Amino acid sequence: MPNRYVVFSHGKDSVPWGKKITALADVARGEGYEVESVDYRGIDSVRGRIEQLIEVCKMLSGDLVLVGSSLGSYVTVAAASLLHARGAFLLAPALYLSGLPPLRERILDCPAAMVHGWHDQVVPVEHSVRFAREYSAALHLLDSDHELHSQLPLIKYLFEYFLISLDLPVERTAS
Repeated sequence: MPNRYVVFSHGKDSVPWGKKITALADVARGEGYEVESVDYRGIDSVRGRIEQLIEVCKMLSGDLVLVGSSLGSYVTVAAASLLHARGAFLLAPALYLSGLPPLRERILDCPAAMVHGWHDQVVPVEHSVRFAREYSAALHLLDSDHELHSQLPLIKYLFEYFLISLDLPVERTAS
């Protein structure tokens, strides 16, 4: 079996091995993935974070699944096609926010799943609905806030399902 990696990107004011990343890393290992978590502390520019993710992933040989939380989701989406990611799992993604450079159209070319809290006070839930609609991404709206900590057991299950689904054969529909 080829090497498989899950690469985590934390949020703006978070740390590489925070609560969500640590919990999801256990799930990834259980599904046969090796895990990496990029350290963005001290890198304030979005472009710098994207470059850091690309540099870390250049050292990995095999399939990549990218996971981002908040600003880390923006970084994940921006880099996924450049890295030929196999999938993207996005938590409370900071998409379509003022102050962030606009993403180029049709930027994401891999399967994606999103988790967003109905009570998110940082990123409006409508942004995830818009992105999910544009990219046909799975969207899970949960009774939680931006951190999503209150729903961590369910998020672990959703992440496990996402990883398993990447290995399922794709059924083609007749045109």
